[in-house]
Amino acid sequence: MSLTVNLYYTGTNGAAQKFVQEMLNQGIVDKIRSEKGNLKYNYFTSLDNPETILLIDSWENQTALDKHHASQMMQDLAQLREKYDLHMYVERYLDDPTDDSHDAKFIRK
Repeated sequence: MSLTVNLYYTGTNGAAQKFVQEMLNQGIVDKIRSEKGNLKYNYFTSLDNPETILLIDSWENQTALDKHHASQMMQDLAQLREKYDLHMYVERYLDDPTDDSHDAKFIRK
């Protein structure tokens, strides 16, 4: 069962945007995306609060996420969060294997 973690990074004076740019420039994002078990790793800007960035981070299972958390990249990432004085709010979701065909009439493809 896959899981998704939504992380909301909030800072001041554009710090969250600078954090993401440095994550990209240092290649950390590409390394995370190439980790075994990673399904998605995407950043989004909040329209309600431009000082907040949303990371949607999906993994095949908890074991894959645990391996990611134990990696050197997490230490590098933590140092960048400290550098930019970011604060976080986290939401976790488990995949729902329910047939979603009942929602099809509401989804435009």
